[in-house]
Amino acid sequence: MYEWRKLTTKQRDKLLTSRQKNQRPWHSPPHFEPDAPQCFHLSAACYEHSPIIGTTPSRMEAFEAELIKLFSESGRTLHAWCILPNHWHALIQTEMLKETIAKIGRLHGRTSFKWNNEDEARGRKCWHGCADRRIRSDAHRFAVQNYIHHNPVKHGYAERWEDWAFSSATDYLERMGRDAVVAQWKKYPVLEMGVGWDD
Repeated sequence: MYEWRKLTTKQRDKLLTSRQKNQRPWHSPPHFEPDAPQCFHLSAACYEHSPIIGTTPSRMEAFEAELIKLFSESGRTLHAWCILPNHWHALIQTEMLKETIAKIGRLHGRTSFKWNNEDEARGRKCWHGCADRRIRSDAHRFAVQNYIHHNPVKHGYAERWEDWAFSSATDYLERMGRDAVVAQWKKYPVLEMGVGWDD
């Protein structure tokens, strides 16, 4: 995520020139608009992974509610989500990816303004943007769902999926049953998914 900082000035200039020439955003991957509903793994991190979301449980709860509302609006289906102190993940289905990314940008802007006011940190950069990865198969979708639900365990915030309050994992376990979820975990392992994404 922070490879830019490792580049030399010459490498940065070359990369920016290439992105401009190909009409790509200068510092982020392009967001392609699907022509039919597709599933996407969306994620965003606080700037430099500072635990800004997780300053208080009430802040996390309020942000989770806003994110769920955004993804549950007309034209979008929210399949899984997880909010951690310094980043979030969601698995959604939509045919309005660009509009969704724009709404996330506005949510990030509102929360930045509010949180910086609360924390007396005017001008602080809160977010590092939003990444989207198109889901390419059912196997990919189930592996991403496992990855999202396992994220609090991966990062040491919980011992079990259902121990983390800011996630769809508990509802998913209740709906599917533990045996089915365990079978799905074994059939669709996360393997190396997420290496370097949110460390």
